[in-house]
Amino acid sequence: MPYQRPQSPYWWVAYTDANGERIRRSTGAADRKEAAALEAKWKLEAHQLKQWGTPPPRSWDEVMLEYLKATPTKRSRRVDLMRAKTLRAHFGGIEIAAITAPLVRRFIQARLAAGRANGTINRELALASVAVNWCNKELDWQLPNPFARRKLPEPEGRLRWLTRAEAERLIEAGKPYGYLADFIQLALHTGLRSGELLHLEWSRVDLIRNLLYLESGQVKSGKRRTVPLNEAAHTALIRRARFRAEQCPAALWVFVHPDGRRLTDLRGSFKTACRVAEITDFHIHDLRHTFASWLVQEGVSLAEIRDLLGHKTVTMTERYAHVAPENLRAATERLTQSAHTEHHRERVASHN
Repeated sequence: MPYQRPQSPYWWVAYTDANGERIRRSTGAADRKEAAALEAKWKLEAHQLKQWGTPPPRSWDEVMLEYLKATPTKRSRRVDLMRAKTLRAHFGGIEIAAITAPLVRRFIQARLAAGRANGTINRELALASVAVNWCNKELDWQLPNPFARRKLPEPEGRLRWLTRAEAERLIEAGKPYGYLADFIQLALHTGLRSGELLHLEWSRVDLIRNLLYLESGQVKSGKRRTVPLNEAAHTALIRRARFRAEQCPAALWVFVHPDGRRLTDLRGSFKTACRVAEITDFHIHDLRHTFASWLVQEGVSLAEIRDLLGHKTVTMTERYAHVAPENLRAATERLTQSAHTEHHRERVASHN
């Protein structure tokens, strides 16, 4: 019989699976009748699997619904729902086992014909693949994955960054807005994403140790990270702290309106500042690219830049390697210097 757990809005059920193990699981349903229907369905499937060893057929809709119910707090939730809707138009009602390679190719061709980029299609297929894998791992559904390894080639990503002079002009152009100049300066010297900065709380700022503490739920990678503050970043935060003390002492966030409400969108003011500074083809996320590019030019290793940016692998950071070819040239020059040094030692040794 369905039962409720304390502080849970959903009904839970318990039953014995095909392997004889006791399963306790949430139905994801707040209605008791719906929960009872799901319990009966799962018990019947477990019985069929035990008696005949044949897993019940699963439709694309079942797979995606189970995955979406299990990931309500995922950062990309809104985007996942949009992608699921697109996928459903092509695969809705079809059993996973019946989704063949030609069917997936037709989906790809239809999306290309609709003008969608390879990267967009890759992410849609990736969501479908992740959903199937999740059901296999968490629900032991043993389904084939027709969406796996279908990645289309993607062009190398756009990389736009500022010179130091351009950065100074942009910061100056942001000063009439108050918050914008500090936002730009902090982004340029920490590499934080726009969302990470706009959700930054004062409780995560340590101006004594010059560190920012980002929790797993606040970052794209889902991994907790600590971000060091240099003098420029520290100065920007000091200005924000003064603004807070004067205007809204109880404000939780670093970037707020005078009444303490969190700033949520800087695109309009940022676009205006770029126009005033005469900087073209530049977006807010390019501040992060600039941070990484400056570090590469200063000879900082890609592994260190990876950690500062919060990338999962150095592969994601390698896109910045080309912005400082002189560093590579200097590296190859060491071979020549080494050869000259060795030749000189041999000559000295021969004379002795």
